[in-house]
Amino acid sequence: MAGVARRTISGWRLLLALAATAAPGAGSPASAQPAAGPVSARIAVVPFINISGNPADDWIGAGIAETLAADLEGAGLVVVRGLYIRATGDQAAGANATEPLLQAGRALRAAWAAGGTFQRLADRIRVTTRLIDVEAGTVAHALSVDGQLADLFDLQDAVTAGIRAGLGSDDARAAAPVTAARAVPATEGPETTPRPADAGRERPLAIVIDGPPAPVAPETIARDDDGRATVRAVRVDEPLRLDGVLDEGVFETTPSLGGFIQQNPDEGAPATERTEAWVFYNDSNLYVAARLWDSAPESRWVANEMQRDSFQIINNDYFSVGLDTFYDRRNGVAFMVTPIGGFFDYEITDEGNPNNDWNPIWNSRTGRFDGGWTVEMEIPFKSLRFRSGSSQVWGLQLGRRIRWKNETAYLTGVPISAGPGMFRLSEAGTLTGVDVPAGNRRFEIKPYAIGAVDSNLTVTPQIRNELDRNGGVDVKYGVTQNLTADFTLNTDFAQVEADEAQINLSRFNLFFPEKREFFLEGRGIFDFGRPAGTRGGAFRATRLGGGFFGSSDTPQVFFSRRIGLNEQAQTVPIVGGGRLTGKAGPFTVGALNILTDDAPEADAVSTNFTVLRIKRDILRRSRIGGIFTGRSVSTSGNGSNEAYGLDAAFSFYDNVNFYGYYARTRTPELEGNDKSYQAAFNYGGDRYGLQIEHLLVGDDFNPEVGFKRRPDGFERTYAVARFSPRPASIRAVRQFTWEASVDYIENAGGLLETRIRQAAFMTELENSDRIGIDLEQRYDFVPEAFEAARVVPIEPGHYDYRSIFASYSMGQQRRVSGTLSLWQGGYYHGEITSIGYRRGRIEVTPQFSLEPGVSINHITLPGDETYTAPLLTSRVTYTFTPRMFFGGLVQYSAVGNSLSANLRLRWEYRPGSEIFIVYNDQRDTSAFSLRDRHWPVLENRAFVVKFNRLFRF
Repeated sequence: MAGVARRTISGWRLLLALAATAAPGAGSPASAQPAAGPVSARIAVVPFINISGNPADDWIGAGIAETLAADLEGAGLVVVRGLYIRATGDQAAGANATEPLLQAGRALRAAWAAGGTFQRLADRIRVTTRLIDVEAGTVAHALSVDGQLADLFDLQDAVTAGIRAGLGSDDARAAAPVTAARAVPATEGPETTPRPADAGRERPLAIVIDGPPAPVAPETIARDDDGRATVRAVRVDEPLRLDGVLDEGVFETTPSLGGFIQQNPDEGAPATERTEAWVFYNDSNLYVAARLWDSAPESRWVANEMQRDSFQIINNDYFSVGLDTFYDRRNGVAFMVTPIGGFFDYEITDEGNPNNDWNPIWNSRTGRFDGGWTVEMEIPFKSLRFRSGSSQVWGLQLGRRIRWKNETAYLTGVPISAGPGMFRLSEAGTLTGVDVPAGNRRFEIKPYAIGAVDSNLTVTPQIRNELDRNGGVDVKYGVTQNLTADFTLNTDFAQVEADEAQINLSRFNLFFPEKREFFLEGRGIFDFGRPAGTRGGAFRATRLGGGFFGSSDTPQVFFSRRIGLNEQAQTVPIVGGGRLTGKAGPFTVGALNILTDDAPEADAVSTNFTVLRIKRDILRRSRIGGIFTGRSVSTSGNGSNEAYGLDAAFSFYDNVNFYGYYARTRTPELEGNDKSYQAAFNYGGDRYGLQIEHLLVGDDFNPEVGFKRRPDGFERTYAVARFSPRPASIRAVRQFTWEASVDYIENAGGLLETRIRQAAFMTELENSDRIGIDLEQRYDFVPEAFEAARVVPIEPGHYDYRSIFASYSMGQQRRVSGTLSLWQGGYYHGEITSIGYRRGRIEVTPQFSLEPGVSINHITLPGDETYTAPLLTSRVTYTFTPRMFFGGLVQYSAVGNSLSANLRLRWEYRPGSEIFIVYNDQRDTSAFSLRDRHWPVLENRAFVVKFNRLFRF
């Protein structure tokens, strides 16, 4: 009833305003009501200018102004009213109400003037509002809202809330012009408690477009002098026929989007191949379609991968779409399709940190035409999260890679130093005109059933061909349009691919990535202490241990593999749990709670795990945040373990970044030096780069729901400088890179433990091949004896040695690709020669590929002691369709005398529903079974069939 009453009152305001426009003398601010009260306390409200040109719509502008005036009076302001001003000439053409507003404010002797323009097109309306500081003559606040004419009352509320927020902001008080995107919730303003009439209903958001005003139909794109673009989505009454053939009438009647701009190789130049794109929508889906012209015959296109989410897809020709659905200019989702139908989807967090394990329901089809290829994408609104309200404003980026030219281009220009252009959402365009359906919250139920035959000959008593069956369920529920809750019961990860084997030539812990889908979805929300985005420059990881962001020694406060897996990667059953993730205004929130069961064979007891994460967007591309993790049973003492910390990442200009964190842990029997912190600066330009970092990890810092590579405390200082010119005179070379770095690590006692000095040179060729050479001077203090690669004895002592590392990487677009490497030189008190072939790929057909990997490490110690540690891996993939593939991973490691096989058939028989058939086999190559007369000897084996079904409501 409250909502009805509010609309009735607004209707009476419209009638009164309409009568006012017909009164004698209307049309000049001088004919307004007499002013009252001191000038400094008055705000002039002028009816909104009708730039549609139809006098029959004048009542709309008067009605918006009357609603605004009445609400401002209700907030205690002194309001003076100006009568209707009809737009003529340049004002109507340029949609400019600033000058009339300024004149009205001066004539009415007011400190502020509020008004704007509106434009009606059929049943849609756009309202642009400005708040003017009359004395300064500047725009203090501005916003633009779009919607249906039937939603005019809600749009009026959004206009009122935006003006009130502007009057209460520092921007308004300082009369500073608005220069960046700013989203203002309609509930913000002087009042913090909603009025009764507003209770219980969603209010739209007033959003200032970061770019030019939305194009007027029939146009679909507007660009400004700064290169920014605003796109208008076009509504279609019927679903598009998803067949890759752009033959519907809307493709003929709707102007296409074009004018793509190169990022690589010629930053800022027009794309060398023509691209036409369209954005449509209906009540259920967003549609993106494109016609991609290519001057080369299809035989030259690079299209050799069909499997969904295969990393190889990014090395193909592709068309991609990025959506910043909260319009925060830093987070979003992306969709990518190749000419042969392979597709890839991922989340973007803080302009980087891509998560390709996000697997929403969507569909695509590709086709051919004489001169190129086509693509159609259908993305259900239920697969996306976005702000409340029917009328949406999103960030939009469209991208294209022409792999045979090694060229990337985007709808809006992206600096070459920004890395992958789809990540830099602050440079993306704006999408307007999308009306999402009401009640779009997600509710999904995904039960599963599993059957297995297991053998394990390493336990007592032995298990041979034991039958097992089980089941469970996952539930996803949209608590609000912005927040989603996930629940899991009796979680099973039998379908997950096995870890790839590694040889550890250091004395520190190895890092294995998370592969379980439940923990991977939305993982960027829980990232802590990382820089925002993907930075330019070479962040180099040492050969004695892998890493990320240049510092594999940086501990992780939260590492999801600690839940449901012990340190030996043995499975610990998960009883169930829940997770809440999403956006709440400028805040990103994540909460996770999981209960694991007893697992005597893994030396684990029932434990509850809790993770809480919150981040707040600040400035244009920066954030601050905090985290808490806890486990009810500590692995280091009697009691629980907790970790908590604060982090921040500040990004300025294109490539200037500061980031860091401060964290502490609390563990029984580990009290004292339990803190860790990091502070870092990075300039990641295309030609020059500089990074400086300082890290401290206390002896007692113990994040038991996290990961530490170095188990003991240390203090690390790291610096790297880079020079990367692009020689215009050498046609075969795209870029040279010279880099020098120093890594200085002291232990908790202040003694030098590690010092690494490196000088590196790398050449990137125009065909995307890379040649690199790296010289290293290393000092290591080893406090305790250890066995490298589990076979090479390294005694305590001080070691100072040099080595050289050379590599040649063949572009991933080739039929045979990968990186060949040679490592030669000192190794502690001996010598090492290591040859390798990693990230290898041999394309047999676009559907069938082999991915071999070889690492042979030959180490010689004093006394002619020699050790050889080979590691052989081979992955085979056959893709039947983009949603059905067979993959096999076979690995042999002399370290541990292990031969293993992991074979998987995955069939997504309908979007979101899957069947997995998995075979795992682990054998010992050092033993011979007299009983079975087999070599190598079987250790464990499992055959698993898993079936799940998604129900979406």
